[in-house]
Amino acid sequence: MLYLIKEFQRLKEQEISSGQLEWDIRRSLTKTNYHIHTDAIKEHLIPPELATKQAGYIYATEADLLNSALFGNTAKEWRDKNKDKKGNIREYATVEQLVVLASLESQNALLIEQGMDQSERVIMLNKLARNQMKALVNNPSIKKLK
Repeated sequence: MLYLIKEFQRLKEQEISSGQLEWDIRRSLTKTNYHIHTDAIKEHLIPPELATKQAGYIYATEADLLNSALFGNTAKEWRDKNKDKKGNIREYATVEQLVVLASLESQNALLIEQGMDQSERVIMLNKLARNQMKALVNNPSIKKLK
């Protein structure tokens, strides 16, 4: 009986730790290029004399640009459609979407540095997102992350 209890505890701990690993991988994917993206916004889109609240609006607009390019919705649109869910759109993203999101953050940073207009960037980023999602959906390396 003791052996059975110990084995059950071991299996439960293993189950918990594997869930933690998935959460850590997903969290790492979302953070990968976040600072590259926000630094480009800060350096190229936010004038130094701008108030913090106004700067926050610019960061949010750029985040929504990425959300729109990848998910087809802004954060608010997603929340309005998913009132029963807690958190945000990115917390419900697949591993493939998170990989693409990390890539889009880096790409958007480069486009911002090049001075490309936001309306042009969203079109280009959406095209990149579609191409990358197509390439990743059946990729065996990505399936190992799941």
